[in-house]
Parts: sequence; C-alpha cells; structure tokens
Amino acid sequence: MYRHIETEPEKRTIPDYRRYRVPGGCYFFTVSLLERRGNDLLIRHIDLLRNAVRLVRRSRPFTIDAWVVLPDHLHCVWTLPPDDDDFATRWRVIKAVFARNLPLGERRSDARLRKAERGIWQRRFWEHAIRADEDFAAHIDYVHFNPVKHGYVHAPAAWPYSTFKSAVGRGLSLESWLGAGEQSSSDKDWGE
Repeated sequence: MYRHIETEPEKRTIPDYRRYRVPGGCYFFTVSLLERRGNDLLIRHIDLLRNAVRLVRRSRPFTIDAWVVLPDHLHCVWTLPPDDDDFATRWRVIKAVFARNLPLGERRSDARLRKAERGIWQRRFWEHAIRADEDFAAHIDYVHFNPVKHGYVHAPAAWPYSTFKSAVGRGLSLESWLGAGEQSSSDKDWGE
C-alpha cells in the first residue's frame, strides 16, 4: 500500500521543468512511443520491454505497484526504495535497452540523426508523485482501466499486458471491478 511522505513541494516563482522528487516516493508514469498512430511496437516486442525492466530492476530496484502496456504507450505506478528518488535514470535505461534490442528502420528526424538517437520513444515522460491513499487507488484503477478506455477489451482482466490480476491477488483491485460489458459511472474522467 502507499506510504505517505510528509514533504512539501518546493515553492517556485518562475516555471521550470525540474521534476518533483521524493526519496522513497510513489509515482505514476505515462511513457509513449514517438510515433503512436497505428504503432503496436510495445506489445509486438513485449518480451524485450519486460527484459529491459528486469535488467534495470536488478541494478536499480523499485516496486511495481501497477503496470499496463498498450500498443503505443504504457502507464505504471512505482515505489522507489528509501533514500532514492532517481526514476529518470531508470526510465532512460529502460528506454535505451529496449531500443537497442530492436532492429533499425524507424523514421528519425535530422536532430535525432545528428545526436545518433533512435526514433522509438518520446524524449520526455509524464510523472506524478502519489501523495495520498486515494490518489494511489485512483492511479491504480486508471492503469488497469486503460485498455478498456482505448477499446481493446471490455474488462481489465481480459488485457494480457497488465498487472490487474496480480493487483487482485494483492488486494489492490477487485476482480469484479468493471466486469465485462459494464460501464464505469466516471468514463468521462479517464482522460490522458
């Protein structure tokens, strides 16, 4: 379950793009492919993605609270070890290991060619620090509902690239939650 962290975000007078970091914190992430339209790269190469995550977890551990992989993007909730707030390096290495194991052939911009970068992932990712049990539960539900939202399945348990069944086993989700054919009363709130 979520562990509450007693910290206040740093006050800023000008906008910046530094990430909110909490050692030992719990975070929600969205990570997307560069070319999303009609791209099924992530599920087509799910074993490469799983291996990249496994490799990173060996050298930089983290707990996977929830995860879903869709054809062109993924969502997950992680908890980092105490005294560790470096989720950015974990993502950089996961993306690099995954891309390195794919054959060349994707379209790359001149900028990516100059920097010798692959054209697989969007450079940035979305991250949100989880700060309360309700926030944790809402993001776990969001992760598991996402394949339903995108029309891939009618119930979270039917999507094979998800931690939904594991979350049921850990008491984080109910197996009966959003059964086949049912509609959530808050479908309109599941935006990206």
